[in-house]
Amino acid sequence: MTRLQPTARTSLRRSKERAATDRQALYDVLLDGMFCHLGVVVDGDPVVLPTAYGVDLERGVDGTLYLHGSVAARSMVAAPHRTVCVTITHADGLVLARSAFHHSVNYRSAVIFGVPRLVTDPEEKLHGLNRIVDHLVPGRSTAVRPPNRKELAKTSVLALSLTEASVKTRSGAASDDEEDLDLPYWTGVIPLHVVAGEPENNPDCDLLVPAHVRTRANLLGAPS
Repeated sequence: MTRLQPTARTSLRRSKERAATDRQALYDVLLDGMFCHLGVVVDGDPVVLPTAYGVDLERGVDGTLYLHGSVAARSMVAAPHRTVCVTITHADGLVLARSAFHHSVNYRSAVIFGVPRLVTDPEEKLHGLNRIVDHLVPGRSTAVRPPNRKELAKTSVLALSLTEASVKTRSGAASDDEEDLDLPYWTGVIPLHVVAGEPENNPDCDLLVPAHVRTRANLLGAPS
């Protein structure tokens, strides 16, 4: 496994001690997330779009991120021809200090730069779509009808190398100034978590909740 190599675009300018150089830190941020934001310039204007994603750590030298969208979407048309920026962020806690200035957030974030490749090989295209579905709910792609030719023709899949990336994190308590330590203001952290509820059947579905859905919900904190 290669290490994260800072570039002119990924080198941190501030709080450099929060940077991670271990590539596994990038993979952990990706694997723990469900959604990313894709930034791309379309017709001269910056556009940032939230989207689901999939990851294949075995494809390419440093792994591959898969994104998808409509073939008619301007972002999907523009992205393969220029550099894009993808971000993933986890908010782990609200950090409350004695002063307004030192309030912060505990977080894990990743930024990925690169020129994505439009996936044209039918086998890899289906593979990328399955990765996206299975990233949300592992095992889901084998428990549903696969996309047909018409659906595949309407969908674009982009593949982005994970080579050029940075990871930045913060954890722990507030950092108050020494002269503020005796002030009578509460300070601490409010932890944040993504918690799933009980899976809910569609009105037209009377099947039992399948094991892979139950497992995913339980891993996200749903009641057993």
